[in-house]
This record gives sequence, C-alpha cells and structure tokens, in this order.
Amino acid sequence: MGSLTITALEGIPLIQPGDNLAQMIAAAAQRAGLHLAGGDIVVICQKAVSKAEGRIYDLKQVAPSELAQTIAAKWEKDARVVELVLRQSNRIVRMDRGVIIVETGPGWVCANAGLDESNSMAEERAILLPVDPDASAARIRSELRNLTGAEVAVLISDTFGRPWRDGLTEVCLGISGMDAMLDLRGTRDLGGRELSHTVVAIADELACAAGLLMEKASGIPAVLIRGYTYRPAPGTARILIRPAEADLFR
Repeated sequence: MGSLTITALEGIPLIQPGDNLAQMIAAAAQRAGLHLAGGDIVVICQKAVSKAEGRIYDLKQVAPSELAQTIAAKWEKDARVVELVLRQSNRIVRMDRGVIIVETGPGWVCANAGLDESNSMAEERAILLPVDPDASAARIRSELRNLTGAEVAVLISDTFGRPWRDGLTEVCLGISGMDAMLDLRGTRDLGGRELSHTVVAIADELACAAGLLMEKASGIPAVLIRGYTYRPAPGTARILIRPAEADLFR
C-alpha cells in the first residue's frame, strides 16, 4: 500500500529580507535528521518567500491615489491598503461589501491582490505576493540542489478563498521541478472507460497537504513531502489559471 509522509521543517527563524531560504530549509532538514533526496517535494509558504524577497511595505510610506481614497471611503477601508492592492492589479473583478477581488499581474484572481498584514511582525506593515513565484521556486530549487545534491521539486503556496465553496484553502502560486497538473486524459477508469476531461491540479493538492502543518501561528514556513511519485519537469503554476476563453465567470 502506498504512503505519503508530510514533515514540518521546524526551527526556521522568522524570515527577514535578504535571508537565504534554501540554506535555512537545508539546515532545518539536517537538524531533523532528514537528508533531502531526489523525488522529495519542498513546500514553502508564500509569506516566507515574500519576506525574503523584501516584498514588505510600510503603510506610512504609501500615498493613496484619488481612486484608492474613493474606494476606501465607500467601504471603510484603509486607503493605503487599497492603493497597494490597485498597484498589484490588472483589473478589479468584483468589489462588494468591503471585499475587493482583483486579477493580479501574473493572473491570479484573489481578494486584495494577496496582500496580507498578518504575521508582518509590525504595525502598519503589509506583505505582498512575490513578483514571479515560479522564478522564486526555481531559484530556491537550484540553491537546494547546490547545497544538498538532491533534485527536489519546490512549491510556493498561499491561502486563497474559492468560488462556489466557503472557507480558505492552500493553492500553489509557484512551482519548479514538476508539473502543476496531472493529466489523466487517455487513461481508463476502473470500468475501462477512457477519461477525456480529467486533469488534476496536483500542485494545489500537495499545497493543501502541506498546509495542514503550516497554520498561521505555527511558525512553520516549509514542509517536506515524501512518497509522491512525479515526473521531473521545469513546471509553472501559471497553467493553473483558467484561460479567459474557458472562464465562464469572467
């Protein structure tokens, strides 16, 4: 019977701008007696990546535009936060009851452009998504390979809401070393029927599994998943974004 292990990489200190995440992850694995091996998957929370890359903004230094002030006044929000959201957005998808749903530069549709003030460890400070999560994952993967010699896959995860369903869950924002999708089209089910539409967002499923050990107050920024068999590939999380022509809700 197959098995999968999910291990929190404990003891990683609070991330600061300029920190080398690969070195910190490799050290945490070594302290735990875990030696990274080919086929391992390292899942890192977005906030750790954003902090290391300096995606931290002091709200006191943000001058809100007239549009940001108008939106903020209508919904009783901080105009400086709204301004940062607008700067990260291609378009406003929907705005109602104080919630601003936008499409970010890379194409992610999410609340407040992924901006978060929790765990910023300071008042009036906001953390934004990485500029290019795929590139971030590729860089960390390369550094882990140089440090450990292991060919691992790296996923960067974040917490998103979802249409149709209540509650938050983890999604994959960036990936390197494996495909984000598992295409089962052309295979057959138990009854021998050929599958023609089944494409699994396997990167999101792995991100959710890791999220069980990365609660906001846990201080765990990275998790090691071992036992899932994947085919090595460059990978990109952008294929998880539904194309506009196939999006019935756009």
